[in-house]
This record gives sequence, structure tokens and C-alpha cells, in this order.
Amino acid sequence: MMSDFFLALFLSLIQGLTEFLPVSSSAHLLFPSLIFGAKDFGILFDISVHAGTLLAVICYFRQEIQALIRAWLPWAADRDMQSFLLGRNLIVATLPIIVAGLFFSDLVESRASSVNSIAWTNLIFAGLLYVVFKFADQSKSLAELTLFAALVIGFFQVLAIFPGASRSGMAITGALIVGLNLRDTSRFAFMLSIPTILGALILMLFKGAYSIALSDLAIMLTGFIGSAIVAFLTIKIFLRVVEKVGMIPFVIYRIILGFALLLL
Repeated sequence: MMSDFFLALFLSLIQGLTEFLPVSSSAHLLFPSLIFGAKDFGILFDISVHAGTLLAVICYFRQEIQALIRAWLPWAADRDMQSFLLGRNLIVATLPIIVAGLFFSDLVESRASSVNSIAWTNLIFAGLLYVVFKFADQSKSLAELTLFAALVIGFFQVLAIFPGASRSGMAITGALIVGLNLRDTSRFAFMLSIPTILGALILMLFKGAYSIALSDLAIMLTGFIGSAIVAFLTIKIFLRVVEKVGMIPFVIYRIILGFALLLL
């Protein structure tokens, strides 16, 4: 059995690495319990690692976020319309997951699903990502993203409520379908994670009363720091190489992952 510290560190690294890649974090988080019989740290740890990944994406896109805020200030005299429209599209793309989260919050918890269902969901949506990547137009920039296209991306992100689908993977799939180029697809999917993760955090905080022991604080801090560092590096590296590597390596990896889960 792993010690609590190393288990928390391991889980935080998995969360930080898989939250923003088009692979399923739910599927990866199954392995510690399946292989090592590791325990579940519960909602407090979920909150800490989600907060860590949220901090990472905010830090990476801090300049874009500042531009969005300035563009949306009511008294802005010289409004940057590109930032204003990007903010509008992010808001519209977030609406479907907010509605879905309120009505289907139980499906968000991966531990409520079987290993087989997560494996098959992962395989199905990996196949969809492959088809979309191969045949999508991929010619538009973020500046050309329409209100309807943003809503389409938002509806695809809703499919991430099914454990194994991958939030990032579904947002990228939706963005490719509406014709965004691969780099802008990834940037929009990552920025879209900010309100999505924030909403998930708020939902988890309202799940019920709980107490925090001193040992819990150490575990939470480990999860927060570990997931934040790894998530920041993942975003940075992925955006640098995504146009070179494309989506095929991730599709192949997800297929291997899905069959590995089915065999366990």
C-alpha cells in the first residue's frame, strides 16, 4: 500500500496531466485503486486538485483574462472587440454545462460508474475524436467563431458528464466540428475550462457539511500544489506541440487505455 502522501501526490499528478489533455482523467484515476487498492480521499481532495488545475489555467492565460475583463468593463472607452467577442463566446459555451450540472450532477462523480462503462465511453469518444480530426475543416480562427458555433462546443462539453468522455476531449471535438484550427481549438477548450472547473468547485463545496482534520490539510495541500504545477506545464507544452503532433497520438493512447481497463 502507498502512504497517504505519495498516493495524494500520485493522484494530483494524474489530475494535473489529464485534466487538459484530450484523454479521460476519470479513466486514469481508476488505476491507483484497481492496481494498488488505494483508498478514495473523498470530496476534500477533489476540491484541492480541481482548485490546483483552476489556478494553473488562470495563471497561464492571465494576459487573455485581463484583456477579457477590460473589454467587458461597462465604462471601457476603447473596447477590444476581439476580446469582448471571445468573452461572449466563452459565456455562451459555458451555459449548457451549467444547466447539465444542475440536473445531472450525480453523473459527474466517476466513482458512481463501473470500470467497464468508463472504458467503453473512453473508446467511443476516442473514435469520434479521430473521425472529427481527420475530416473537419480546421480553417477558422477564434476571431471567426460565431455565437452558434460556441453553443455547439458547449453542447459537446456537456457530454463530459459521462465519466470517461474527457471534458477537454469533448470541447476539442466540438471546436473541430465547427471548423476551428487546431491551435485555437485547444486554446478555446482550455479557457473554457475556467468557468467549468469553477462551477464544479462550487458544486462540490455545496455537496454537504464536512470537517477538516490536520492530516486532511496536508493531503489537500499536496493535491493542490501537485496538480497546479503539472497542469501548468501540461498546458504550456501541449499548446506548443499540438499543431505538430495532432490528435492521432491521443486517440491511439485512449484506445490502448480503454482496452487496458476492460482487461483489468
